Amino acid sequence: MSRTPIIAGNWKMHGSLTFVKEMMSELATMLPAKINYDVAVFPVYIHLHEVINTKPEQVWCGAQNLSEYDDGAVTGEVSGKMLADLGCDMVLVGHSERRVKSRESNAEVAKKFAQALKYGLTPVLCVGESLVERQSNQTFAVVWAQIQAVLSLIGVEQLGHGVIAYEPVWAIGTGETATAEQAQEVHQFIRSQLAAKDVTMARQIRLLYGGSCKGSNAFELFSMPDVDGGLIGGASLTAEDFMAICREAKKLMNETQSS
Repeated sequence: MSRTPIIAGNWKMHGSLTFVKEMMSELATMLPAKINYDVAVFPVYIHLHEVINTKPEQVWCGAQNLSEYDDGAVTGEVSGKMLADLGCDMVLVGHSERRVKSRESNAEVAKKFAQALKYGLTPVLCVGESLVERQSNQTFAVVWAQIQAVLSLIGVEQLGHGVIAYEPVWAIGTGETATAEQAQEVHQFIRSQLAAKDVTMARQIRLLYGGSCKGSNAFELFSMPDVDGGLIGGASLTAEDFMAICREAKKLMNETQSS
């Protein structure tokens, strides 16, 4: 089954209003009016409004996090309802930097996933293992526990309304990249585990790779049968680097559609 790739740029805590305006202008110039892949950007909260108001129509806007609560005395947090009201399309949940630095548990991430769905946002569930966990052969157990927490809360059908991004923690911001075969191994594991619960959903859900993906390795990664695009970090901070990855997605889709 052919799934449409997503090229998603996680800007993390980078940028300014000038950066946003310039990036949206450059993407508007570089992106064709019609594309055969999906594109999304994830700015910080305070730049969401500017992105939504200036982005090209074919670009989705997502937030980097959301609260597990609807509203109330939760200082410093932003709810799914607020993000939807603003005009967001997507939201990251459980990014490794939040799991580690903010100590977000699997259960908390699952609640955030549910909140995103509640307000019509597409959640991107980030999963992945640390270097120590990989070296001790715990990759599959760690990744599945992160997904199982969501399944236990909302069920397999609802999980299928989101996206899963596998991001090996040891390959984020380090310059290290999982080989295409390593990425495929984990993606195939995820899809096979989901297929045991719902074959149709497992075939349809998009699984992104995150971890030092760039133009030079994107095509090889995206060519893997269970890799459906990328969650891009550093390479999403310049339009040319980001578009280099987009062009690889286009190339792959063109080859797929012509075969």
